[in-house]
This record gives sequence, C-alpha cells and structure tokens, in this order.
Amino acid sequence: MAVSLTEFKREYTKAVSEGYAAIFAGAGLSRSSGYANWKELLRTIAKDIGLDIDKETDLVAVAQYYKNEKGSRRDGINQKIINEFTKNAQQNVNIEILTRLPISVYWTTNYDELIEDNLKLNNRKPDIKTNQDSLANNFYDRDAVVYKMHGDVRNPSEAVITKDDYETYNQKRALFTTALQGDLISKTFLFIGFSFEDPNLEYILSRIKVLLGENTRTHYCFLKKIVIDDYENDDEFKYAMIRQDLKVKDLSRYGIEAVLLDDYCQITDILMEIENNCRLSNVFISGSAAVYGDNWSEKAAISFMHNLSKRLVGENYRVISGFGLGVGSVVINGALEEIMLSKYKHVDEHLCLRPFPQIQSGTKSLKELWEEYRQEMIEHSGIAVFIFGNKETQDGVVLANGMIREFEIAKEKQKYIIPIGSTGYAAKQILDEVEAAIGDYPYLLNYLEVLKTETDENKLISAVLDIISDIRGDL
Repeated sequence: MAVSLTEFKREYTKAVSEGYAAIFAGAGLSRSSGYANWKELLRTIAKDIGLDIDKETDLVAVAQYYKNEKGSRRDGINQKIINEFTKNAQQNVNIEILTRLPISVYWTTNYDELIEDNLKLNNRKPDIKTNQDSLANNFYDRDAVVYKMHGDVRNPSEAVITKDDYETYNQKRALFTTALQGDLISKTFLFIGFSFEDPNLEYILSRIKVLLGENTRTHYCFLKKIVIDDYENDDEFKYAMIRQDLKVKDLSRYGIEAVLLDDYCQITDILMEIENNCRLSNVFISGSAAVYGDNWSEKAAISFMHNLSKRLVGENYRVISGFGLGVGSVVINGALEEIMLSKYKHVDEHLCLRPFPQIQSGTKSLKELWEEYRQEMIEHSGIAVFIFGNKETQDGVVLANGMIREFEIAKEKQKYIIPIGSTGYAAKQILDEVEAAIGDYPYLLNYLEVLKTETDENKLISAVLDIISDIRGDL
C-alpha cells in the first residue's frame, strides 16, 4: 500500500527539521540539467556492438558486453562518461531545493557533480566521497557529505558500470556498503530519480533486511501512478497496474514506502512545500523602538518582548533577530534565558543573531549591505513578527523605514506575517495594510482584535503562539 502524499510531507519535513533526513539521488534527478540517463549514456556503446539499447533491459550487461568486445578495455565507456557529464548543466530546480535544505547526507549513483556544485552555490561546504580512500578523510567544518557510491566523472576508469564492477564492488568499495548500511539504519531517506533495478542497491537493501529483520526504518520514494492514457489498450494498462502494485509491495520489504504522483513534475512543488514547512520553525522578529509609546511603559514593553522570545524558544522555535534598537537585546535575553534553563537546548539551534553593520568599510554602501542582509535573513524565516517600529531622527520620532522594508520583503517572499499593531508605529501601519487585504492573510482573521488592541502580554503571546500553531497545522 502506497503512503499518502500528506503523510510523506509531514514525516519527511519532521526528518529534515530534526536532522535525520537523507537523500539518495539517481540519474532521473540530473535529467533536467541536460544529462543522460543510463540508456542514453549507453546508446552509442550498444550500437557499436550491434545492439539496440531500446530492446535491452539489462544495461549493466550491455556495458560488460562492450568491454568484452574491446578486449577487456573500457576506454570508450570512460570517454563517454567524460563527454556526457562535463558539459554545461542547465538549471535544476529540484537539486537547488534539495541542497538548500538542512540535510547533511547525500548518496548518489550519479557520476556528475551537480549535488556538490549546488551545495557550494548555497554556501554549504561539501565533503565528497568518491572512493574508499576519501572515506577515511574528513573535511573540517563540512556542511554535508556527498557519497558517490558509483564513482565520479573526474575518475571515469573507476566508475561502477559493468558487471565486473558490480561483482567486485564489495572488494573495491566495501566501505561504501558499510557506510550506506549505517545511514539506512539511522536516517530517513528520500529516493529520488533512482532506478530500483540497480543490482548493487538491491543487494544492499537485502542485506539491511537480513540485519534488521522487521525493524527496518521507513524511507520514501516517488513513483508515477499508472494511467490509462499511457497505454494502447486496457490489457496493457491492467498489466502495468498489477506490476506497479507488486513493485510497491516489494519495496515495502525494505522499508521503502512509495509516494504515488500524478506526474513527476509535481516533485518540485512538493520539495518547495517541504522547504517552506521546515522554515516555519524559524521566526523572524522585526522591530526597533527609540520609544514605546503611550500604551506601553518601558517595563511592560521589555517584559513582553523578553517573554515572547522566551516562549518561542520554549516551544522549540528558532528566533531570528536583526538586533534592532530597543528590541534586539531584549529578544536575545529572552531566548538565552530559555536556552540556559534547558541543558538540551543549544544557542545555534534556537537563536540566530544578525546585527546590522553600522560603518561602511568595503566597496558596498551600507544601504546595499542592509538590503542583502534583510533579504537573506527573511529568506531563511517562515514567519515574521512585527513589533513597535520607530526610530529617533533630527525631526523627532518617526516610523522605522527599515522595518517597513522588512515587511515588504516578507510579503514578496510569501512569508507568514504577524503584525502586533497594539505596539503602535510601523507595526500598526503594517497591521492596517494587512487588515485591508485580510483575504491574503486568512490565518489572522480570528486574531485581528487582539493584535490591534491588546496590551496584556500573556494574551498577546498566547495569540502569537496560537497563530503560529494554526499556520503549522499538523506539522
């Protein structure tokens, strides 16, 4: 029985958020970058030995036949790998998302360098494992490990592709098998773009079955639903349905639950939703206050902000702060108090500080730096809370234009916005705009009055937590 898409998104979001998610990427993931799948890679190889690749099902055997015909030499295969996987890659949205997610383990049978290149583009340092020697050496300060269990385009002579390679895998690459077994036991994998006909993976999964018995961990894979439009007649359609049902049940033996999709193009939206759901644990608090206004004493305002931040951390959210005047220090103190109270909470997991530079020292103006800073800070948030929002100028106290800009960015990036209008100033202006377009913010509809008028900190904090809970739903 296939798992529902809703259940998969919930469980895999949890795995990503809690740090035990992993990816297993196959050739299908690289297709949209313009790279060949196995059949296309071997098409001319097969033709050279008189075979039609479209009639062949055992592609490993085709590669072996070629090697046999060439006197046990594989130069042609090696050159084909180089030619196919060194050309310029097209944009691949799915890989971009997967390498942005806070996932630390990526396994792949692909020879290309798309995963590691995209990790670097996302400012994440990859530790790339291409052979047994590299498994023994770890990069300092790495953000992710990329296990290339079938080798790499940079060393095509060692790429796993022929029967000889598969048959000697446990002599030449036994440590990869051991490492994968460990990850399959401890992590939740998403198999994406992968052919489950790979003989090496079948062997490893069967070994896991032997080692763990019925205690196999749950993993997931995407499969396209069988639809009648893809077949010439009812008999072919019914046969394909039976075969897919049997395949889904067989995958369950290894703990791999199939997620059936109407079309593989759904994958991008699914990954985007998982990314957005993961960010719902990150709450950006935007605010600044030279004064706290007539409705708030300084003591009451500080207590509210301190306890709001403390409660957010207590509920396992991560607070992101730009260190705004009159707000940032209080938010930090509240978060730190809760972190220090719990020996199992760590500062980096629950508090992200992004103080703005105040002096220009490079080629970029402060205005440019602040804009980039805001964009990145809000990008990694799922929810933005706006409080107070004023600053002192030569003309007196005015609305904080920086906070208004942060609201605009949050809107552009489709973040969930919670303006606490009762704190006045820019927060009130933001709430007024939100109320005028409440159809775009349905999650605030039942809380408008509280956000507009309430100054009791307990009621306000409870409302904010309830709104976030409503937004997160069943996550």
